[in-house]
Amino acid sequence: MAKIELTNISKRFKDETVIDNLNLTIKDGSFTVLVGPSGCGKSTTLRMIAGLEKQSGGDILIDGKCVNDTPSGMRDVAMVFQNYALYPTMTVRGNIEFGLKNRGVAKSEREKLIKDISEIVGLTPHLDKKPQSLSGGQRQRVALARAMVKQPKVFILDEPLSNLDAKLRGQMRTELIQLHKRLGTTFVYVTHDQVEAMSMGDEIVVMNKGVIQQADSPMRLYHDPANLFTAEFIGTPAMNVMKRSELSGLDVPDGSAAGYVGFRPEQALIGAGPEVEGWVIDGEIMTRESLGSEQIYQIRSRMGVFFVKAFLAPLVSEDRVQVTIPCGQLYFFGADGERLRGIEARPLQPAAGGAKA
Repeated sequence: MAKIELTNISKRFKDETVIDNLNLTIKDGSFTVLVGPSGCGKSTTLRMIAGLEKQSGGDILIDGKCVNDTPSGMRDVAMVFQNYALYPTMTVRGNIEFGLKNRGVAKSEREKLIKDISEIVGLTPHLDKKPQSLSGGQRQRVALARAMVKQPKVFILDEPLSNLDAKLRGQMRTELIQLHKRLGTTFVYVTHDQVEAMSMGDEIVVMNKGVIQQADSPMRLYHDPANLFTAEFIGTPAMNVMKRSELSGLDVPDGSAAGYVGFRPEQALIGAGPEVEGWVIDGEIMTRESLGSEQIYQIRSRMGVFFVKAFLAPLVSEDRVQVTIPCGQLYFFGADGERLRGIEARPLQPAAGGAKA
């Protein structure tokens, strides 16, 4: 296991700065996920930790040791890529064993490691097969096993599930979580999929344009976003956000400096009635998406289009609806997108009224 420390890290490609003054500590033994849109710098950060890219400035420490000038193969880091990078002419056993042979590991120890790790990842029946005869999930397990036999201090995984279908991705997510618990090793995982990040990581680092927006636990990211970017990136559907200047039916104190008001789709209630106090918006249902245990509605109001998510509720058949959002479930952000706390807004009208569509 190993703690990873990134201090004042910058990365430039010619005249373009893709990461500027990044500071991050990845806890020893954690499952840390770097997440963000394409081009946000997450894979570049991962490659700098692994030694596949050289940072333009700053220091990288692994297990307390500065590795700025340490070659990739000497950093005690194992990588798993999205394309698996298996040797097609070798068997599964040969792929797993290849790195051990290069390191001069004795045959008896190699055989024991391959046996133990193949059992962990479920590859024992496939050791004599070639990669082309394996499924996508099995190939991914070979890539994992090849990394595991190195017994590294750090596992680095760069979108390893992106080539798998939805069902297999879900299965492999569960297996990776279990594998991390079993090994207790530091995992650093990159994905653009926030659902994948939320379900796997105990620490999530949200990035945008080379800048860390927030590093926190999944639930704190969801319930207590630090800024507008994190609030809109985490959650499915995304948080509904409206400009304060376009609001109707809600009184936001003038001195609050709020530029935006947001609420989660699942905190909004359709047809709640006057017994539920909150901000009431009149709207028209544009689309309905039924996912069995949940229903997702796209609603148009005079303030714009927003989403409502209902769980274990019958599908709403009416086109015109009243949506109530309890004021305690509202989020406020400044004009710069930073989160504002302690603002007490109240509805301007009783529940019988509302913001007209």
